[in-house]
Amino acid sequence: MKKLLNTAATLLLLVMLIPTAYAITLQEAKAQGLVGEQRDGYLGLVVNNAPADVAALIRDVNGQRRRRYQQIAQQNGISVTQVGALAYERAVEATRSGHYIQSQSGAWQQK
Repeated sequence: MKKLLNTAATLLLLVMLIPTAYAITLQEAKAQGLVGEQRDGYLGLVVNNAPADVAALIRDVNGQRRRRYQQIAQQNGISVTQVGALAYERAVEATRSGHYIQSQSGAWQQK
């Protein structure tokens, strides 16, 4: 389990540092309150009227996360859902004050 938690922590760092070719970076989108960490370990739109480049950024990062979660799940004999849940816990710890996370009820809240 400790190996899995370390892997999840490494995953989170890698995902947060993924370079993008979008007009906005992930950290900028989070700082602007457009994007937040969902309970399933993926990114979600906090606002309905986000620019198209933000939606594309989310799709790209979530695709990368999905592939990595599948690898981790397979290596550890657990489900992708479990990996996503662990990644969310790590993401909450790493989320800066003022950025958005999804509450247990599914609502967006600022940390």
